[in-house]
Amino acid sequence: MESSAARTQLRELETWLAAVDEIGVALSGGVDSLTLAAVAHAARGCRATMYHAQSPAVPAEATARVKDMAHARGWRLEVFDAGEFARTEYLANPVDRCFHCKTSLYAAIRARTGVQVVSGTNLDDLGEYRPGLRAASEQGVRHPFVEIGADKAMVRAMARVLGLGSVAELPAAPCLASRVETGIGIDAATLALVHASERLVGAALAARTVRCRVRATGVVLELDAATLEAVGAARRAELAEEVRGLFAHAGLARAVSFAPYRNGSAFLVRGDESRI
Repeated sequence: MESSAARTQLRELETWLAAVDEIGVALSGGVDSLTLAAVAHAARGCRATMYHAQSPAVPAEATARVKDMAHARGWRLEVFDAGEFARTEYLANPVDRCFHCKTSLYAAIRARTGVQVVSGTNLDDLGEYRPGLRAASEQGVRHPFVEIGADKAMVRAMARVLGLGSVAELPAAPCLASRVETGIGIDAATLALVHASERLVGAALAARTVRCRVRATGVVLELDAATLEAVGAARRAELAEEVRGLFAHAGLARAVSFAPYRNGSAFLVRGDESRI
């Protein structure tokens, strides 16, 4: 049943793409944008170009995945620096940081092409706090999955039908800057520590979800419920000390603790405990 529904939506997506002249796909390296890119390439061939922004906020694995898939599938790919780290508004990390990031991204793509730019945003994303969608709207970026009514589960089903292998099961992986609490400045060194910490803990515990949150009160390692329940106090203490050591070695002394994973928990609505 899932396969049949996914094939139907794939046909709808292909029809949508066929109605547009040339397209540029904003390619982050997650399941949504990679699935869109795969369909766009098959439907439009050389008339689809993929645009990937390489940045300290983007895990190196995501960039490698994009390059590998582009090479294997013959995609036309442009990798570039979107310049968000040159924007003081972005570095200040306000609650609408994503707006400034996406503004930089789409402006950089626009500077490279005059074609219709599309993103992998799906229906589920509309129910979350995503100020980047405002930037997309201001710059005329369209969201094919939203327009055909596809949610995250359907995108994954499409990826399976397309034979994209492990891409279909990629866990959600928002940019590394999303780990930093609102109001704490963004810098490349801190994001590198966040990424290293997540890789360390993820490998040690085979965790489905790991988020290393940098907060005013210290570093918090958020884990999916099953992993958090399974890991004992002694092992938590060992891992907390390893992560503390990573930050301390970089000259950033931080207390380290564990907590249940909560989507978007680094975003603060106000300067108190209320979160988006």
